[in-house]
Amino acid sequence: MQGQNAFDVVQSFPSFEDRVPEEFRYTNDKLGTLQVNVGYKCNLACKHCHLECSPAREELMDRKTMQACIDAYKAGGFTSMDITGGAPEMNPDYEWFLNALSEAGIKPMCRTNLCILLDPQYAHFAELYAKIDATLVASLPYFSAANCDKIRGAGTFDACIEALRKLNSLGFGTGEHPLILVYNPSGAVLPPAQASMEGEYKEKLRSAFGVEFDSLIAIANNPSGRFAARLNDKNNLEKYMNRLIGAFNVATCEGMMCRDQVSVDYNGVVYDCDFNQALRLRTEGEPTIFDMVDKPLERRHIVFANHCYGCTAGAGSSCGGATA
Repeated sequence: MQGQNAFDVVQSFPSFEDRVPEEFRYTNDKLGTLQVNVGYKCNLACKHCHLECSPAREELMDRKTMQACIDAYKAGGFTSMDITGGAPEMNPDYEWFLNALSEAGIKPMCRTNLCILLDPQYAHFAELYAKIDATLVASLPYFSAANCDKIRGAGTFDACIEALRKLNSLGFGTGEHPLILVYNPSGAVLPPAQASMEGEYKEKLRSAFGVEFDSLIAIANNPSGRFAARLNDKNNLEKYMNRLIGAFNVATCEGMMCRDQVSVDYNGVVYDCDFNQALRLRTEGEPTIFDMVDKPLERRHIVFANHCYGCTAGAGSSCGGATA
C-alpha cells in the first residue's frame, strides 16, 4: 500500500458497513444531539487532531449560521447542543452565540482545550461559561506533563492545570457546574477502560495538583485527518487499522454516536458525525442547517466508511466516550 494516501489505505480494508447489523445502519427516529463546529482555527495543532485544526486555519462560522443552528435545534426537538472547534473561543462571534443560546433557554455543552483560557484575549470565557451554566468538556490528553506535551506541545500541561484550577474556583467540577475531562491515547493504541482511567485521573490530579472534575470520557484516536496522515507517513496506519478491526465489538453498534446526532460545520453543512465532517462525507440527501430549520431530519441511512472502525473497537468510542 506504499504511496497511497491515508484515506485510500483505510478504505482498502474490508467494509465497515458490512460488519454492522442492518438495524443499526440507520439513525434513531428522533435525534438528541446537535453538534456545532464553530470553526477550525485553534491556538494548538495537536498531533491527534482529525480536523487538522491550527492557528493558520481561517474557517469560522458566522452569526447567520449560528442563528440557524439555534432555530434548527428548536425545530428538531434536540435535547443537547454540543459546541466544538478548533478552539471555539477563537471565533469572534462565539460570545454572541453563547449569549443567544442562554437567551433561548439552551444550556450548551462547550468543548475547550483549556490552554486558551489563559490567553488574556479569551480568559473571560471561563466566567461566561459559569454565567450561562454550560457543561464544559475539557481536553486533557494525560495527567502528566511528558505525555500531554508530547501531543500538544511544550508547556501545555502546566497551562491546562492552571486553567483547571481557575475553573474549579468558578464552581466547575466542584458541584456547581459540570466539568468533564477527555482522554486520548498518545499513539496508535486503544484507550484503557474508561472507568478505571477516570479513577486514576481523579487520584493523580487531586493529589498532585488539587484539581477536581466530575467525570472522564476516553476517546480512541480516529484513523482520519492529521493522526491518520502521521501514521501513514511512518508506515503504521495498516497496523493501526488491523488493531481496530481486530477489536471490532458488535455490542458498540447500537450506541454509535451517528445514530443520535448530527454534526454541523462552519458553513452549515451537515454530517453524521465530526469524523465524517473531517472527510467531507455529507449526510444522506446533503442537507444544510438552514434546511433543517423548516424540515427537521427524519430517520435515514448513515454514511459509513472504514474510519468508523475507530468508533467500534473495544468498549467503543464517541464524542461522549465509551459506548459499550
